[in-house]
Amino acid sequence: MAHATFRRTLLGTALILAAPAALAQSAPAPDASSTAEQTIAAMTKIFGDHPGKRSNHAKGVVVEGSFTPSKDARTLSKAGVFSGAAVPVTVRFSDATGLPEIPDGAPQANPHGLSIKFKPADGSEMDVVTNSLKFFPVATGEEFRDLLVAITKSGPGAAKPTPVEQFMAAHPAAPKALATARTPSSFGRQVYNGVNAFVLVDAAGKRTPFRYRIVPVAGEEILSADEAKAKGPNYLVEEMPAHLAKAPVAFRIEAQIAQPGDSTKDATMPWPEDRRFVDLGTLTLTKAVPDSQTVEKGLLFMPNNLPDGVEVSDDPLIDARVQAYAISFGRRSQ
Repeated sequence: MAHATFRRTLLGTALILAAPAALAQSAPAPDASSTAEQTIAAMTKIFGDHPGKRSNHAKGVVVEGSFTPSKDARTLSKAGVFSGAAVPVTVRFSDATGLPEIPDGAPQANPHGLSIKFKPADGSEMDVVTNSLKFFPVATGEEFRDLLVAITKSGPGAAKPTPVEQFMAAHPAAPKALATARTPSSFGRQVYNGVNAFVLVDAAGKRTPFRYRIVPVAGEEILSADEAKAKGPNYLVEEMPAHLAKAPVAFRIEAQIAQPGDSTKDATMPWPEDRRFVDLGTLTLTKAVPDSQTVEKGLLFMPNNLPDGVEVSDDPLIDARVQAYAISFGRRSQ
């Protein structure tokens, strides 16, 4: 793989931006803040500065619809979003990288992102941030920063083994995670995963650790490298609004339930596929917003924006993401 493609594919593993309000929920320690600042600086060095755009997942499309929870969801969580009534949602699909003009079919546009803002009637918003990797390349914010810094030091003239080659050798989960990134025929035909663990809490206080999986009702449809290359540069962001003008797009939102011994604090460790999956409900997308680029600039998703009944786990990446997203949003809003 060419150096530029390789490093941009690596960078695509960063997650969708969140909000400064996250800082009020989880105040950064000085060391964590420094790590977050270094992370965003490394992203900017790799992708360049694009004012008003996200540092990563810069290109995307915003749509709207509703979420209808299942009966099983109510037994696992007391959150209002799972109480029974359909809940309005705003969703953003996105390409990886901080390049606003990246071709949708380019290898480095993987992994794609799907973020959901649930807006139940009781006012208790909930955000879910997922991507199409099956698990994450690193386990901590410091490791992710180190990966990005290694990429910035691994130009064509770098001595072998390059810093990024050394990083990958020392972190074997990273190349395995990146190998799971694939290009779909549509944003609506890809499986998205919540690589971080969260906790569902029921009315009796029972806590159930889980990870999200969002599965297209129409089935996943993955393109070959040649098929993806032949697509137009904006085929994903254009296809979704065109499809919704004719018919809805639906996903099943599932919870993969942890068993004793499953790590909730290491996003590089996928749980076995024989773990129980609970259907939490159906996400039905019905329309594109009139001006996606304007809407997405002020649209904020944050993984710790959770209602009573859903909690963060002990995964340190959740807080690391919040810290970095807040810094990046501040830059985007200037």
